[in-house]
Amino acid sequence: MGVMLKQQKHAEHYSDLEKAINTLVTQFHAAAGDNGPTLKSDEFKGLLSSQLPNLVKGASSDQGLTEILRKMGVADGDGISFKHFWGLIQSLAVTQHSLLGGQKGSNCSCMVL
Repeated sequence: MGVMLKQQKHAEHYSDLEKAINTLVTQFHAAAGDNGPTLKSDEFKGLLSSQLPNLVKGASSDQGLTEILRKMGVADGDGISFKHFWGLIQSLAVTQHSLLGGQKGSNCSCMVL
């Protein structure tokens, strides 16, 4: 499974979900100033404010960012790994799914692993 999409001229051959995953990975790495495997707090804050401004509230304040990092399981002073970022994305997706599912009035029996 660990195959990454390469940005090519023929990106339209990829599904929307494949493109979405590729976007998550490339945006995470683009936010890293040193191309390292983790983001510094300020880099992460920039990623949230530029790419998730409507879904992640409170990240603009130091207190809000600290709370988000705590919920993600990031220890004070540690870098933010893609695994931490993915946990946030998962949480946002589950919340969004609940909101959208409730709007349609359906009882979803989906299971998120």
